Amino acid sequence: MSGVLAVLLGISIGIALVGLVQWRHSRRARHRRDQIEDALKHLSEEEYRGRRASLSSLGGALRMSSTNVVALVGRMQRQRLLATEGQGFRLTPEGERLALQVVRAHRLLERYLVDEARLPLRDVHAVAERKEHSLSPADADRLSAALGHPTHDPHGDPIPTREGAVEPAAGTPATSWPSDTIGRIVHLEDEPEISFAQILAAGLHVGQLVKVVQSTRECVVLSDGEREYRLAPAVAANVFIAAAAVRTWPDPVVRLSDLRDNAPAEVVGLDEACQGFSRRRLMDLGFTDGARIRPFLKTFAGDPRAYEVRGTLIALRRDQAAHILVRPVTDQPAAEPGS
Repeated sequence: MSGVLAVLLGISIGIALVGLVQWRHSRRARHRRDQIEDALKHLSEEEYRGRRASLSSLGGALRMSSTNVVALVGRMQRQRLLATEGQGFRLTPEGERLALQVVRAHRLLERYLVDEARLPLRDVHAVAERKEHSLSPADADRLSAALGHPTHDPHGDPIPTREGAVEPAAGTPATSWPSDTIGRIVHLEDEPEISFAQILAAGLHVGQLVKVVQSTRECVVLSDGEREYRLAPAVAANVFIAAAAVRTWPDPVVRLSDLRDNAPAEVVGLDEACQGFSRRRLMDLGFTDGARIRPFLKTFAGDPRAYEVRGTLIALRRDQAAHILVRPVTDQPAAEPGS
């Protein structure tokens, strides 16, 4: 009997060892695939910005030693995903196709994390970096549909379509934007993290109208007509500005979240950071251009807050109301509903 038990135990150990070996092989294969996808994304983003990726830039982006980067590049060349070009690399058509799938997954995830998961903007990039590898093209299509097919991520980057089409890069770094010319922030670069954190701490956001009032080697000063934002040039270079429709400051416009209690206002629009399903939902609730609105009730904690719009009370969280731009009006407050 003891001999039979020994045989069974040996078989069990053998099966466990086989399973462990298979798991380790599978894990190693996933890790290598993720590395390739990260490299493809870096190459794609460098080409998109008109730059050429190199061994050095790959090593920095992927946090890999030069030896490991060389090995990675070799694997990608054997798979015909990239080709050498001078001192740098370029994507092959197949490499570009796969790269845009990863970029699409990443930017859709960022959109979801901001709009639906309500994750702070400073955290979404790192989370999307981890999740993008598990999102198949079919999953990305379903997520896009659920979000209302957004066109840009929360940083202002265009989201590639399922066919691989992507809008050209827009905007000029604030360090190169002409002084005293009003423009609209269209993109906030999220790397390096320390620069992005300073941009967010300053309070700048995609869709904001600004102009450069001072630009020196030590400091770049932006203004939105009411506040000034002082940034180091290296940080300001990550704020991209494009031409705006207006040539002068518009009438005072505030975010609905900052509107005083019971103060009437008129909806001017939704900021460009609000996209897809979230944008459509606010418009369906009546927050469209020209709609009259006023804060009506708020909880003890102040969030959420109720607003009267088109004869209906709507409760919004502060981060939702911050996407709605309004112009205060001088009308007397309307009577409370039901009075």
